[in-house]
Amino acid sequence: MPSDTSQRPGRPGKTAGAFDIRNFIGALLFLYGVLLTLVGLFGEQYLDRTGGVNANLYAGLALLLVGAVFMTWARLRPIVVPPHVEPAPEDPTRPSPRRKQPRH
Repeated sequence: MPSDTSQRPGRPGKTAGAFDIRNFIGALLFLYGVLLTLVGLFGEQYLDRTGGVNANLYAGLALLLVGAVFMTWARLRPIVVPPHVEPAPEDPTRPSPRRKQPRH
Protein backbone atom coordinates (compact mmCIF):
# COMPACT_ATOMS: atom_id res chain seq x y z
CA MET A 1 0.00 0.00 0.00
CA PRO A 2 1.45 3.41 -0.90
CA SER A 3 2.52 5.54 1.99
CA ASP A 4 3.24 9.12 1.08
CA THR A 5 2.61 11.66 -1.63
CA SER A 6 5.58 13.10 -3.42
CA GLN A 7 5.48 16.89 -3.73
CA ARG A 8 8.41 17.16 -6.13
CA PRO A 9 7.76 18.44 -9.64
CA GLY A 10 7.86 15.67 -12.22
CA ARG A 11 7.04 13.02 -9.62
CA PRO A 12 3.32 13.27 -8.96
CA GLY A 13 1.37 10.60 -7.16
CA LYS A 14 2.07 8.24 -4.34
CA THR A 15 5.34 6.45 -3.79
CA ALA A 16 6.03 2.98 -2.42
CA GLY A 17 7.80 4.57 0.56
CA ALA A 18 8.81 2.17 3.32
CA PHE A 19 7.37 -0.78 1.37
CA ASP A 20 9.97 -0.43 -1.38
CA ILE A 21 11.96 -3.68 -1.50
CA ARG A 22 15.21 -1.71 -1.78
CA ASN A 23 14.65 -0.39 1.75
CA PHE A 24 14.30 -3.91 3.14
CA ILE A 25 17.36 -5.19 1.27
CA GLY A 26 19.41 -2.15 2.23
CA ALA A 27 18.43 -2.36 5.88
CA LEU A 28 19.30 -6.07 6.09
CA LEU A 29 22.65 -5.60 4.37
CA PHE A 30 23.40 -2.63 6.61
CA LEU A 31 22.50 -4.62 9.74
CA TYR A 32 24.71 -7.54 8.69
CA GLY A 33 27.45 -5.03 7.90
CA VAL A 34 27.24 -3.57 11.40
CA LEU A 35 27.44 -7.03 12.95
CA LEU A 36 30.39 -8.14 10.82
CA THR A 37 32.23 -4.87 11.38
CA LEU A 38 31.84 -5.21 15.15
CA VAL A 39 33.05 -8.83 15.02
CA GLY A 40 35.97 -7.73 12.86
CA LEU A 41 36.94 -5.01 15.32
CA PHE A 42 36.34 -6.74 18.64
CA GLY A 43 36.20 -10.48 17.92
CA GLU A 44 38.94 -13.01 17.48
CA GLN A 45 40.39 -12.43 14.02
CA TYR A 46 42.03 -15.72 12.94
CA LEU A 47 44.45 -13.92 10.64
CA ASP A 48 46.37 -17.15 9.98
CA ARG A 49 43.26 -18.67 8.31
CA THR A 50 42.57 -15.68 6.06
CA GLY A 51 46.07 -14.93 4.84
CA GLY A 52 46.63 -12.02 7.20
CA VAL A 53 43.41 -10.21 6.22
CA ASN A 54 40.68 -9.29 8.70
CA ALA A 55 37.91 -10.76 6.51
CA ASN A 56 35.04 -9.91 8.87
CA LEU A 57 36.04 -6.26 9.01
CA TYR A 58 36.36 -5.84 5.25
CA ALA A 59 33.18 -7.80 4.49
CA GLY A 60 31.31 -5.75 7.11
CA LEU A 61 32.52 -2.46 5.66
CA ALA A 62 31.51 -3.60 2.16
CA LEU A 63 28.03 -4.57 3.40
CA LEU A 64 27.66 -1.21 5.14
CA LEU A 65 28.49 0.54 1.88
CA VAL A 66 26.15 -1.59 -0.25
CA GLY A 67 23.30 -1.23 2.26
CA ALA A 68 23.73 2.54 2.30
CA VAL A 69 23.73 2.59 -1.52
CA PHE A 70 20.45 0.64 -1.64
CA MET A 71 18.73 2.94 0.86
CA THR A 72 20.07 6.07 -0.88
CA TRP A 73 18.90 4.72 -4.23
CA ALA A 74 15.41 4.13 -2.84
CA ARG A 75 15.27 7.67 -1.47
CA LEU A 76 16.61 9.40 -4.59
CA ARG A 77 14.59 7.38 -7.13
CA PRO A 78 11.34 6.34 -5.42
CA ILE A 79 8.91 3.94 -7.04
CA VAL A 80 5.87 5.98 -8.12
CA VAL A 81 2.56 4.15 -8.01
CA PRO A 82 0.53 5.01 -11.14
CA PRO A 83 -2.73 6.85 -10.39
CA HIS A 84 -4.83 4.26 -12.25
CA VAL A 85 -3.88 1.47 -9.81
CA GLU A 86 -6.82 0.64 -7.58
CA PRO A 87 -6.74 -1.17 -4.24
CA ALA A 88 -7.37 -4.89 -4.30
CA PRO A 89 -11.06 -5.82 -4.21
CA GLU A 90 -12.51 -7.46 -1.13
CA ASP A 91 -11.81 -11.19 -1.39
CA PRO A 92 -13.20 -13.57 1.27
CA THR A 93 -10.48 -16.14 0.47
CA ARG A 94 -7.64 -13.68 1.15
CA PRO A 95 -5.99 -14.36 4.54
CA SER A 96 -6.03 -10.80 5.81
CA PRO A 97 -8.25 -8.64 8.00
CA ARG A 98 -11.48 -7.84 6.24
CA ARG A 99 -13.17 -4.48 6.20
CA LYS A 100 -16.07 -4.18 8.58
CA GLN A 101 -19.45 -4.26 6.90
CA PRO A 102 -21.57 -1.15 7.49
CA ARG A 103 -24.48 -1.70 9.84
CA HIS A 104 -27.95 -0.89 8.56
